Amino acid sequence: MSVCVIGAGLSGLAVTHALAMRGVDFVCLEKAPDVGGIWRQPQAGERGPGYQALHLNTAKPLTAYSAYPMPDAYPLYPRHTEMAAYLRSFAQWAGLLHRIELRTEVLSVEQAADGWWTVVSQDASGARTTRRFPRVIVASGHNTQPVLPAPMPPGAESFAGRILHSIDYHEGREFEGQRVVVVGLGASAVDIAVDLSRHAARTVLSVRRGLHIVPKQLYGLSLDEIANAPWWTRMSLAEQRTLVEQALLVARGKLADYGLPEPDHQIFSSAVTISDEILSRIRHGAVIPRGAIHSFEGHRVHFTDGSQEEADAVVYCTGYRMSFPFLDGWPVGPNGSVRLYRRIASPEQSGLFFVGLVRPVGAITRLVEAQADWVARIVSGELSLPTREAMHQEIGAHLQGIAERYGESEGSSIQVDVVPYLREMQGVESARVQAVSPAP
Repeated sequence: MSVCVIGAGLSGLAVTHALAMRGVDFVCLEKAPDVGGIWRQPQAGERGPGYQALHLNTAKPLTAYSAYPMPDAYPLYPRHTEMAAYLRSFAQWAGLLHRIELRTEVLSVEQAADGWWTVVSQDASGARTTRRFPRVIVASGHNTQPVLPAPMPPGAESFAGRILHSIDYHEGREFEGQRVVVVGLGASAVDIAVDLSRHAARTVLSVRRGLHIVPKQLYGLSLDEIANAPWWTRMSLAEQRTLVEQALLVARGKLADYGLPEPDHQIFSSAVTISDEILSRIRHGAVIPRGAIHSFEGHRVHFTDGSQEEADAVVYCTGYRMSFPFLDGWPVGPNGSVRLYRRIASPEQSGLFFVGLVRPVGAITRLVEAQADWVARIVSGELSLPTREAMHQEIGAHLQGIAERYGESEGSSIQVDVVPYLREMQGVESARVQAVSPAP
């Protein structure tokens, strides 16, 4: 076989479909009992970034694969069970299931002196298999190493309650009647706080730094529809910021009015938090905002704003470190920057590709499909990579633009704008997207 694909979630299925369409011989290795990635984890009760309250934040027309729409009966923002069923249905429709080895965990991926890759995997029985491939495509997701504050606030080691990371959070019912502090303001933090507020006796949201909170729709359009609209992409970044800031001011007012810190950066200079519910739950008193955690004392949690709360549990929604445990020396540079040509190909490790290692404002599926198609064309010989020097130049230009817009925070290097990235991957003509309503 010429290609090993690692992972059978949304990205891995896009890759395997693109390879199958070109007649490329491949095997896909997936450690879970079924396809679907993060979307099947909550229902299976598995440890992972998924949780029972998980829904799409992007609308189904642009989150579905281009050749396989989601069912009409699905809501605009399906929940995880519907998304998992859709992904499995796609794998069946595309004839991919017999090419996927389930319950097969990749233990190591190493490049030999001849340039080929040695992949060691282990099946459910513990039996190990060693195979060699000229190319490896990593599409397994990167949220594997949960990050907790280092050092933890004083008194954490003697806290009388439970301290956990969001990777171990499953559903709010497990905290029925308890007093819970949720730490963070990202997507997982607000989802979990909203979920807990319907079960816990008291839900507190501890926020260190303000982030821009954006509803799923503005001007009657889903955010991903806006991100793909021609009238949006014709605007400069300054014009886009003005339009969204004005819309947010009308839709929700200032975040300070909710007891949250105002962001210390302009919108689109960091990842935004998409939520229709968190501000409403705060307004209704179901979620209580507080400052960052200063220290622990018995069951008591002290905050930097001078307040304190009795708590039975603290859930840290403090993100993940990008990591692929099976791969030594994957291309991460200073400050955690990902150094990949077109966010996909490693200049230093020939035959190694990553698909899905991008973070757009909007739906990721079209980007993943474009990446998968591009890699499949390289594998099938239709395209060739440029010289190593040219790839490094492209990477340097990308990281310079990222630093100017986002700074050099870890993870910012995978930020992309949907349509510009599609144009880069597909060319202007093939980057046309479905029409949306006229500009407001």
